[in-house]
This record gives sequence, C-alpha cells and structure tokens, in this order.
Amino acid sequence: MAEDVTVSRIGYGAMQLAGPGVFGPPKDRDAAIAVLREAMQLGITHIDTSDYYGPHVTNQIIKEALHPYPDELHIVTKVGAYRDVNGGWPHALSPEQLRQAVHDNLIHLGLEALDVVNLRVGGFDSPEPGSLAEPFGALVQLQQEGLIKHLGVSTVSAEQVAEAQSIAPIVCVQNFYNLAHRVDDALIDSLAAQGIAYVPYFPLGGFSPLQSQALASVAARLNATPMAVALAWLLQRSPNILLIPGTSSVAHLRENIKGAALALPENELTELNSIG
Repeated sequence: MAEDVTVSRIGYGAMQLAGPGVFGPPKDRDAAIAVLREAMQLGITHIDTSDYYGPHVTNQIIKEALHPYPDELHIVTKVGAYRDVNGGWPHALSPEQLRQAVHDNLIHLGLEALDVVNLRVGGFDSPEPGSLAEPFGALVQLQQEGLIKHLGVSTVSAEQVAEAQSIAPIVCVQNFYNLAHRVDDALIDSLAAQGIAYVPYFPLGGFSPLQSQALASVAARLNATPMAVALAWLLQRSPNILLIPGTSSVAHLRENIKGAALALPENELTELNSIG
C-alpha cells in the first residue's frame, strides 16, 4: 500500500463487529474479540474500520483485542460520515467534522497517528458528483500535523480520484466493486499502473437473480461457496486489489481466508467474467 505500509492482500473489514445495523455493542463482545485475535493468528495485517461503526464501538473493541498493536498490523480508517438516529450515514465533510473524526479514531484506537485515513465522499455505495478539494485539503492539513501518515479516498469517481491526486498523494481507493458491478474496471487498471491499491467492498452486493445463479453454478462445480469464488475472482482481477471481507464469526473468517486462496480455472474465469 505504501513503503511503510505493507499488508496482506486478504484483510479484515471490522464493520460487523458492532451491534445490529452497525449500532451499539455486539451481543457477544468476547466473540468479537476472538474474531480479531484469530485474524492476527491467520496472518491478516490489514484491518479496515471507522469510528462511525457503532459509533465508536468497533474501534474500542479493536483496541481491547489487539492493543498494543504488533508492528506488522496496519489499521485503515474512514472519515466523512456519521450515524444519525434513523440509522442513516449522512455526510460529515466540514473541516471541523473531519478534525473531530480523526481525533475520535485516534482516541478510541489508542494511537498517536493513523496509518491510513480514507475520505468517504459519496453515498453508502456510489459516488456523488462534486469537488472533494475542501474536505481532502482538511485531511492534508491533519497529515501535515502528523496525525495521519497516508491518505486514501472512498466512494469516489475517477474524476474525484484525479482531483485528490492533484492535491496530495493517495495510497488507496475504496469503492463498491465486484464481478457483477464493474463500473471501476478502467479505474482499477489505472491505479494498478500507478502502484495504488484498490480496496473493493460488498463482494456479493447488487447481484441480480440470474447473476447470483451463474455464480452459484460456478461455485458448485468448484465445490466452493459463492463468497469464496467472488473473493478469489477479485484477487485474480488485478494485483493491486486488496480484500476486506467482514464477519463476526471465527468460522466464517476462516472460510473467507481459505476461499480467497481458491485458484479459478481459465474456463470458469471466462464464465465469471461474463456475469458483469
């Protein structure tokens, strides 16, 4: 991801550690802690989180489970939204809100500086038009103050990625992408040429019934789960793709790690490519 941030290609997305709807504490805090510690045992060195998961809950659990953090572990967080009383994810992009969000992440994770902070610009799963110059500039200021080591952007268009890069270097882009939702194909290739990581979320999101059936058929022939095939396809799609599948179950965590290592035969890869 960066010279001082080398991570496993299979990471862990911590959103599901919070309670139902990503609100409040989990039903079983010990189980959540066990998932994080198992992730470390399995060699995962990339945890994706945000202080608005819970809010605060997920970061507090990460700190309880793993602090003091091993040198090889890198925690990537997001700012740019908050949770409202209706369960929504409204924007929080003013310089004051972003500064507070960075400090909240630092406090609840128990860190003096954040390895990577992604600026979430768009909605829950798609970009929104407009300039990101002001909020991204606010994060650059916090980076200059030593509170952030590296910057990324999330839920953005290719034009917004270019705008961010005109202001300061980025090390990653985090967007909704999978084999059925491939709007970012050209962006992924461009970022790969620049050595910039692309971190897709929702590996099974947005599939039509026909697309789900096609994926399930391939998975059945390979004696694998649809999730395993979807993750394996992403890893084979481009070398700059990093995965952050989430779960609140140790068993599912192990399944994700095992599944992502699946080697897809060329004929099955061709069929999967036709889904999108």
